[in-house]
Amino acid sequence: MKLKHILSSVLVIGLLWSCKEKVNEQQPVQVEEKFEYVVDQFADLRILRYQIPGFEDMTLKEKQLVYYLTQAGLAGRDIMWDQNYRHNLDIRDALENIYSSYSGDKTTDDWQAFEEYLKRVWFSNGIHHHYSNDKIKPGFNADFLTYLLKETDTKLEGEAFDVIFNDKDAKKVNKKKGVDNVASSAVNFYGPTITDSDVEAFYKTADKGPKDRPIEAGLNSTLVRENGKVVEKVWKSGGMYGTAIDEIIKWLEKAQGVAENEKQAKTLALLIDYYKTGDLNIWDQYCIAWATSTEGNIDWINGFIEVYNDPKGYRGSYENITQVKDFEMSKQMAVLSENAQWFEDNAPLMDSHKKSNVVGVSYKTINVAGEAGDASPSTPIGVNLPNNNWIRQEHGSKSVSLGNIIDAYNNAGGSGRLKEFAHDSMEIELEKKHGQLADKLHTALHEVVGHASGQINPGIGQPKETLKNYASTMEEGRADLIGLYYLMDPKLQELGLVDNWEELGKAAYDGYIRNGLITQLVRIELGNDIEEDHMVNRQWVSAWAYEKGKADNVIEKIEKDGKTYYNINDYAKLRDLFGQLLKETQRIKSEGDFKAAQDLVEGYGDKVDQELHAQILDRNRQFKSAPYSGFVNPVLVPETNDAGEIVDIRVTQPESFEEQMMQYAKMYSFLD
Repeated sequence: MKLKHILSSVLVIGLLWSCKEKVNEQQPVQVEEKFEYVVDQFADLRILRYQIPGFEDMTLKEKQLVYYLTQAGLAGRDIMWDQNYRHNLDIRDALENIYSSYSGDKTTDDWQAFEEYLKRVWFSNGIHHHYSNDKIKPGFNADFLTYLLKETDTKLEGEAFDVIFNDKDAKKVNKKKGVDNVASSAVNFYGPTITDSDVEAFYKTADKGPKDRPIEAGLNSTLVRENGKVVEKVWKSGGMYGTAIDEIIKWLEKAQGVAENEKQAKTLALLIDYYKTGDLNIWDQYCIAWATSTEGNIDWINGFIEVYNDPKGYRGSYENITQVKDFEMSKQMAVLSENAQWFEDNAPLMDSHKKSNVVGVSYKTINVAGEAGDASPSTPIGVNLPNNNWIRQEHGSKSVSLGNIIDAYNNAGGSGRLKEFAHDSMEIELEKKHGQLADKLHTALHEVVGHASGQINPGIGQPKETLKNYASTMEEGRADLIGLYYLMDPKLQELGLVDNWEELGKAAYDGYIRNGLITQLVRIELGNDIEEDHMVNRQWVSAWAYEKGKADNVIEKIEKDGKTYYNINDYAKLRDLFGQLLKETQRIKSEGDFKAAQDLVEGYGDKVDQELHAQILDRNRQFKSAPYSGFVNPVLVPETNDAGEIVDIRVTQPESFEEQMMQYAKMYSFLD
């Protein structure tokens, strides 16, 4: 499971390897003593840089492992583009060729609009917005694109051209009630004639593995109709996406050769075997080995993993995060893992829904060394894997917080929005004093305790089967609620994690309610519903608590000088409400209660008060910082001796977003 970067209370919230390899011609920028985090800003997006603390102190073997893992990740970059939409690669290639070849006037409004559109498409790995899932609208017309294509001798025609400007395939992922979610979603996990009923019928009879240890059926395939029959096209070497997967395998084999220990090497071998065969039983073996491989300073996330982009919750988006351990912060936060059973025992859940033995929850703060696919440019700030429930219950899981990513957000942010949307000076002071630590602890509790907590009743299917299109937002809300419940608990101070548990809890509650009911609305266009799973869960948690606490005025809606605020009057009662909702949310998951999930999400999660939304957008116009942020990756440059052996690896920074995207197109376009 992935915790995406959220609006916090301040709204932050290769060189030549061999003569046969592609050459990294990217020119490094000279990094000044004061690190420049902000690279670019356009539309609703901001591009940042991040550093890799301690990289220069690593051994050569460790640096090589990091380098090979990042190259493996980037090798699969095109997979994510194609998964997002069937015409994305053709559209991207055409736009990039225009960008690099056009020699005409680049000062016109139309050209500026073209550049912005291309950068938005790069950011979203396709023509649909990375968060809202709406198709991105270009600021130029079809005639101008036709002119650019002709001027640069570039080909883009038919549906791939028309879809940029028409109303077809308007939503990448559509999880709304009352529609055929598969047929109305443009995401390329299903053939154009596949429907909800086709998917449900196929997986009623498909192999799901042993009853108590099911495989993640459908995780690594596209479902299509061939000769009138619904079949899976598996993503593997020799199969769909095979040319890119072969490149991934090549770099993983290099990584295996410099693994830190035998367990790590065997884990990489299983991942390679999975990519070669597409066998989901091997994927499970890999996930077990990965979850239990906790020694070493380097780790990775690689594969078809998160299912948020599938309206039916089966198929995993390609993702890679290469990780270097942050030793000091990991040591501080390890106490959460060590006390996972205490948190489970003391959670306000029904006894039958609690785990009697929370297994192997490991938690680390890591520093990202490279990201690709679903994790880039828009990145999570916390991850808990593997996702298969029985593996988590029997073998445990790994939770990580992306420390240098969070630091980059914090260093690139400001406090203007806090002052605008917080109700009073006390709320502002609590946020300034405790906000950053509260956010880090919520991420940790969400990932370590939240996703590891609770169990499904015997005989109940997996959430993607029982809760269907609501499974992801229900799981994220459940993990959020675990975190919220314990953020105002003296246990945190007893464990030495905070100096003042009550003040930190208040700051956390203020920030969550303010974000869930107000500030996250700046991320969506007026008139739209909330659709992204994490945003939906933050609203249904906040709106439910507000509604249920009305009788006791727990959260008060205040109108002042034409502005709306939400002020918490009773933090203890709010904590009790969070506990009640947590209990119900776990019951829904444990019992597979689809109707209750639907009522909760549809009743509180996706609809927006349009008058309030207009007001929030108007108040937000004074701020220049974009509501969404993403990252360019540092560039790892191998230095070789006369024999071609790597003797060191340097970290450089890309000069611009455009430079990195064009360089990636040259080096990692394996599906063209």
